[in-house]
Amino acid sequence: MKYWVLAATLLATAASAQTMGLRELRGMLYPKADAEVEILPKDYLPADQAALLRQVGAQQAYYGAIAISPDEGIMVQATVAAANYHNTDTASVAALRDCNAKRKAPRACEIVGYIRPAGWQPQPVQLSQAATQAFVDDFRGNAPKAFAISPTTGEWGLAKGGSAAADAVQACGAGCQILIQN
Repeated sequence: MKYWVLAATLLATAASAQTMGLRELRGMLYPKADAEVEILPKDYLPADQAALLRQVGAQQAYYGAIAISPDEGIMVQATVAAANYHNTDTASVAALRDCNAKRKAPRACEIVGYIRPAGWQPQPVQLSQAATQAFVDDFRGNAPKAFAISPTTGEWGLAKGGSAAADAVQACGAGCQILIQN
């Protein structure tokens, strides 16, 4: 049985369809990985604050990004970790948006960290931690099924049955696309 996969960059860029086996797709995911945090070197971020962000970020779901207001430090409402997205690029957009909406200082927020699965390597398809778990646990069997994702959030939908594709997109929400179906 062949599965069709939409191998998008999961950004709002044009996607190209290709065939990919279910085993190959599963091999791109990190179902048992804990989150790992990469803190970016910033001259305004002291080592103790970087360590604290790494510790807090490691408790979040992958993929994520951490944004702070450089002139305010990390102990303010503007410090934001956007987590459980399908990649760090879309998480970064959300973290910056939310941080800038809350900052009090004039200088714009900046990304200071990325949250990824332990052992992460770039893959053509990435899924949020919640979507990965649902996919691994529930995308099984020979019945018709479909899995949809949002290219701009961590939203996803899984459906089975004759109208699986439409139901998966509806469960996922506006702007979602089919990732794989049989």
